[in-house]
Amino acid sequence: MFDKNTMVGRSRQQKWLDRCSEFLPILDWGLHYQRAHFPGDLTAGIVVATVLVPQAMAYALLAGLPPQIGLYASILPPVVYAFLGTSRLISVAPVALDSLMVGAAIAPLAAENTPKYLGLALLLALTIGAIDILMGVLRLGFLVNFLSQAVISGFISAAAIAIGFSQVKHLLGLKITQTESFLQLLTYLAQGIKETNLVAVSLGVTSILFLVYFPKWSGKELNKRGFQELTIVPLTKSAPLLLVIGSSLLVWFFHLDRIAGVKVVGNIPKGLPSLSFPALDGDTVTALLPAALAISFVGFMEAYSVGKFLASKRRQKIDADREFIALGAANISAALTGGYPVAGGVSRSSVNFSANANTPLASIITALIVALTVMFLTPLFYFLPQASLAAIIVMAVSSLFDFGTLKRLWVYNKADAFAWISAFLAVLITSVEKGILLGAAVSIILHLWRTSKPHIAVVGRVGNTEHFRNVLRYEVKTCPHVLAVRVDASLYFVNAKYLEDYLIKAVSDRPEVKYLLLVCSAVNSIDGSALETLKSLIADLKTRGIEFYMSEVKGPVMDGLLKVGFIEELGKERIFLTTDRAMQALECV
Repeated sequence: MFDKNTMVGRSRQQKWLDRCSEFLPILDWGLHYQRAHFPGDLTAGIVVATVLVPQAMAYALLAGLPPQIGLYASILPPVVYAFLGTSRLISVAPVALDSLMVGAAIAPLAAENTPKYLGLALLLALTIGAIDILMGVLRLGFLVNFLSQAVISGFISAAAIAIGFSQVKHLLGLKITQTESFLQLLTYLAQGIKETNLVAVSLGVTSILFLVYFPKWSGKELNKRGFQELTIVPLTKSAPLLLVIGSSLLVWFFHLDRIAGVKVVGNIPKGLPSLSFPALDGDTVTALLPAALAISFVGFMEAYSVGKFLASKRRQKIDADREFIALGAANISAALTGGYPVAGGVSRSSVNFSANANTPLASIITALIVALTVMFLTPLFYFLPQASLAAIIVMAVSSLFDFGTLKRLWVYNKADAFAWISAFLAVLITSVEKGILLGAAVSIILHLWRTSKPHIAVVGRVGNTEHFRNVLRYEVKTCPHVLAVRVDASLYFVNAKYLEDYLIKAVSDRPEVKYLLLVCSAVNSIDGSALETLKSLIADLKTRGIEFYMSEVKGPVMDGLLKVGFIEELGKERIFLTTDRAMQALECV
């Protein structure tokens, strides 16, 4: 027989674990881990590590930091996210877009390759982490809705161009001052073009061609030879690592750093980073705050969008507010271990998914491999040419170009196309931070503009049915003395005046109208300003000898109208459950 007390105890324990797993998702997937998931997690962990090691070093250089800082930021943050993140497939580490924004934010405050520059990078990561956690605790994940997909696409496309051109100096072997201005960067490149290093150009072009064609060629060859997908994916995704090894050997063997002046990564300290805490300074934090807010928002958007997309493929779900907290904790851990701001990378997370990752254990394995690399293998990267790392960055951001979206938007909705172009130009003409702020402003303005003029339709009865449709789209029956109007939006201060003007004009154009019926089937809420406008409208109609009625008012809207006495003032008999009943009562059958 089952012990009732034991069953109750187990039930309480399960409830306690369920509550804890909301804050520590590792308790959910970790305590229920299946052996069948391990091969996929192990393979994905190794594959992502082969991509992440060269990427992390390249992105650190993009941010104006030593390459080892990118590696440091790829050890503890993925582990912290694995404990707290709600996505099982996101790969958290340095990303190209955030790295560009980090460099642009710090460059005006300190010179590259100085302790102050590194200290600012750590402080920026700490600030971003604090902002993310605060956003999550306050449940502000809904803020992702303030940037439309059009603005995000335009912003990312422009940022990808800016990132790509920022690497041209390495591909040409030029020494150019770091700048956040894309136009100024073009000027610097034009001025320094005479100093082009042809050997560096050859290395860069060859590296790009290798990254483009090796995965395709190797995939086809392995497929022809009968290899399984689990074997093909790791080999094709190892192109960046193979490039790092091959180009390093080439520079070392021919002494290209000394003979041809090819810039190399140089000495990378061996060993794990020591724990430290960034120096806090109020003035410095204030100076970094605008950039921290922008990077926090962009990093979250990138991670949340790819996480949501990949989760949908596995019938999983992620929580926006808890993602903020997880990314915040990951950034704080980066600041405490010598790293710099991190986020969920689109390309790496996609690789993680393609390599058959099942749980965040894959990210923990990736972090372990990166840690082993830092402990024992960093001397091997001494002769790694910066041109090859630049090629890795260029190829990583090339997939972010999204001009196809602009083409579709131009055909479907010119306003969204304008938003795309505005964000795109703002990034290239001003800076990444200002571009994202302008993009958010454009999104809000467009939203207000659209909702300020909601769709309004005069409706009539379809045949002898109880259905009512737009008189401009269907053959319907109407009555001269009744004007039935449907408004397809919630009513608030922005659009209430537009509705009032529309209705006044409609009844003015129809002198035979005695009754105005407002069909509220699409009205989810009515704010205080709109309510006052409705009262004013009813009074105006009354002076014209027209009675006001409503139909299909939703429950929550009706509750609000009852509380403020609007229903009593109007009269309950003037509000109908359906439009059909209203038309029958008004003798329009």
